[in-house]
Amino acid sequence: MKKEDLFFAFYILLLFIPFFISSELYQFYNEFNKEHAFITAFIKFAVLATTGESIGLRIREGVYNKPGFGLLPRAFVWGFLGLSIKLAFIIFATGAPVFLENFGLKNAPKIMNADFSFYKLLIAFTISTSMNLIFAPVMMTLHKITDTHIINNGGGFAVIFKKIDFAQNFKSVNWDVQWNFVFKKTIPFFWIPAHTVTFLLPGEMQVLFAALLGIALGVILAWAGLKSSKN
Repeated sequence: MKKEDLFFAFYILLLFIPFFISSELYQFYNEFNKEHAFITAFIKFAVLATTGESIGLRIREGVYNKPGFGLLPRAFVWGFLGLSIKLAFIIFATGAPVFLENFGLKNAPKIMNADFSFYKLLIAFTISTSMNLIFAPVMMTLHKITDTHIINNGGGFAVIFKKIDFAQNFKSVNWDVQWNFVFKKTIPFFWIPAHTVTFLLPGEMQVLFAALLGIALGVILAWAGLKSSKN
């Protein structure tokens, strides 16, 4: 284990230990999360999903950061992606149960607020599936485009103020990996099951769990990056 790994492990501990040793801090978090859900979504994804990207870089290249990687602009982008993910949670968690009601599953919205049951699992699966098939590919592609923009412009924070060449960055995406791995494999075999679990959790825990999945996303992106480099 390298010295950098010890520092990174300490950083992870600093993120989570306060919530386990201080009931007041945990209560403050819960209250702030309820009152300012979108602010906390921005912070959670900015911190945790960017942490996942650092882990991905460690897997690919043996370091958690490097010149041009752009941790700060990546965190800024992830914060705004977190807002879109929170919005998607609201839209699909509201719409999918109504969709199922139209196919005969009565009281689907109320079932999601009840104890665990087969129907609750079915509804959570439907929410996750619809969100990951409709919203996730767009979000993943946008994330890839912004990553390319950050790297192509040197990774400095000022890059967030530069115009993104969407057309050119879209063309530069490795669509073999994006389609055959990121879309066709990670969505059905990881994200749909993972977000099914997410929607079975209490509402105040869902975005936090989704942000924690951002760490898993970092590993997935690293794997995708390794596959791209081999092609």
